[in-house]
Amino acid sequence: MKKEMIMVLIILLIILLGFVVKVLWLKPKKIEGHFGKQGIKGPAYCFFTGNVKEIMSLMMKASSQPMPMPFSHNILPRVLSFYHHWNKIYGPTFLVWFGPTARLTLADPDLIREVFCLKPELYEKNEAHPLIKQLEGDGLLNLKGEKWAHHRKIITPTFHMENLQLLVPIATSNVKKMLDKWLSMSDFGEVEIEVSRWYQNLTEDTMTRTAFGNHYIEGKRIFQLQARQLALTSKAFKEIPIPGYRFLPTKRNIESWKLHNEIKKSLMRVIERRKKWGDVDMVNGPKDLLGLMIEASRKESSPVITTRDIAEECKSFFFAGEQTTSNLLTWTTVLLAMHPQWQVRARDEVLNVFGPRDIPNKDCVSKLKMLTMILNESLRLYPPIVATIRRARADVELGGYKISCGTELLIPTLAIHHDQTIWGSDANEFNPSRFSNGVARAAKHPMAFFPFGLGIRTCIGQNLAILQAKLTIAMILQRFSFELSPNYQHAPTVLMLLYPQYGAPIIFKHLQPDPSSKETHGS
Repeated sequence: MKKEMIMVLIILLIILLGFVVKVLWLKPKKIEGHFGKQGIKGPAYCFFTGNVKEIMSLMMKASSQPMPMPFSHNILPRVLSFYHHWNKIYGPTFLVWFGPTARLTLADPDLIREVFCLKPELYEKNEAHPLIKQLEGDGLLNLKGEKWAHHRKIITPTFHMENLQLLVPIATSNVKKMLDKWLSMSDFGEVEIEVSRWYQNLTEDTMTRTAFGNHYIEGKRIFQLQARQLALTSKAFKEIPIPGYRFLPTKRNIESWKLHNEIKKSLMRVIERRKKWGDVDMVNGPKDLLGLMIEASRKESSPVITTRDIAEECKSFFFAGEQTTSNLLTWTTVLLAMHPQWQVRARDEVLNVFGPRDIPNKDCVSKLKMLTMILNESLRLYPPIVATIRRARADVELGGYKISCGTELLIPTLAIHHDQTIWGSDANEFNPSRFSNGVARAAKHPMAFFPFGLGIRTCIGQNLAILQAKLTIAMILQRFSFELSPNYQHAPTVLMLLYPQYGAPIIFKHLQPDPSSKETHGS
């Protein structure tokens, strides 16, 4: 009997070893050979780890110290160091290994248009890392197919411009409160502010109103719990990944599990209360995400909208909306502090449209052409998402390359946004005037600018992010001039989103309004 058991174990071990060799060595080498025959090279595959060690080493070296003065916007070598490094060796199209998973880099706008716009049905969004999926929810960011299309159709009315315009009084009221606090903190009209934290709190207020309607106080508490969850997840991604580590009962993991359960229970409570409350919120105010999802759950539809679906969409909205908007505000403020001549031009426009103290209104926001150009240039130089991944759903041909089913495509948004062959010799310079004739004519290719994605999966909340950014920057320009603090260190870093590694301390100087100006200028 013992001998039989030993033989069975040996056979099982041989089968397991064969499986491991096939998955972790033979298959990757076959893929490597497949692309090699087509002239696509890349760093050599290493058993199990792929190129992860080299990638981590390049990233750690790049982020070990801030960028030297004078500050440059050539941030690709720092932010996507592995792409910058191997692009110089193999060109913009090469194969890189994240463990045993092959990713083919694509930086040609024509190929990107085919992936996102012309044949999106052939390329699907890849599965997010379990820690990220837990954080951002199983909503629009991660859903696929029929369920994704159904949810997007339900949620879309929240982000129609006429609905968002109803949020303008709420958003401007929150901005005014923030600026009044800055003024109360100032000495002789001057104050240093680390803006990224303030912008997170500011956008949190607007996002909770958009997501939860009149239940925004309870919603804000949930979003604050998610912010703590985000901080824990960020710490986990700063460390070298260890398979299975997230399942160990470490102090950080236990705290993360508790937060996850608390967020889940809190969302369920809010949803149940809102179901009892009815649709009063949307009768008396703008359509909110929670209300639209609950309304859809009462209808017979396929697929059915469950309470869990509603909760997951609320989580997705926080991650995508709050973080993206606060990042856009942070980098725009930094850029205007670095480039005072553009700050003056933007302020002149704002004062011409709104006057020195009038609260911006929905009818005048569209007149801020200069500010729109500045926001677009900020999104070009410092896009919130620096790279996107898609996976081939079948064997496909793309730009003459034969791509096997399951191959992941890595689209380095940041690299394309900084490509001198597309944007000109000043691609790494802050020049909002390149957008003076609109987005489509800003570069040599109309598909070279996509900070919010492209095609059917373009970020649903981009109008909200731009509106919040316009209102906030306009009101700051009315009241303050600003410059970089001597404590500022330029260190863009990617950790899910692009953010300033050492924060963004800015010195704000209060502007005294011209007593001869009319207070009713923008009304």
